[in-house]
Amino acid sequence: MAGLKVEIVTPEEALWSGDATALMARSSEGEFTILPQHTPTVGDIVPGVVRVATSAGELAFCVHGGYFQVGPDDEPGVTRATVLAGIAERVNEIDVARAQAAKDVAESQLASVSDIDDPKRALAEASLARAELRLRVAAVSR
Repeated sequence: MAGLKVEIVTPEEALWSGDATALMARSSEGEFTILPQHTPTVGDIVPGVVRVATSAGELAFCVHGGYFQVGPDDEPGVTRATVLAGIAERVNEIDVARAQAAKDVAESQLASVSDIDDPKRALAEASLARAELRLRVAAVSR
């Protein structure tokens, strides 16, 4: 029987690993779904929600960009899909108050940097994007 094993991994930890029926995410080319017996492939994942369908229900992860890889598992007939994200978290674990505070700080930092080429501006913009994604995802999932 064909199967699918999924891993959601960051540099700090493996957020989740297990059997799944599907992996749904979005790349720079559009939304995609990985199913058992999927063709081996590699691609990017844009910031957003990565969903994993399992026999027990659906899991959702807020992913701030990364890559995915699909290929055969060591177990015959099983496909392995791995999401490699620099920053990711379970949607149900997003701390909304902390995300709002990070957004406020980032907006304050942006307001104080007038030079568009200042490296501090790029850091503040990245921090703001992460905070806004967390707040958007948390609002939709609750």
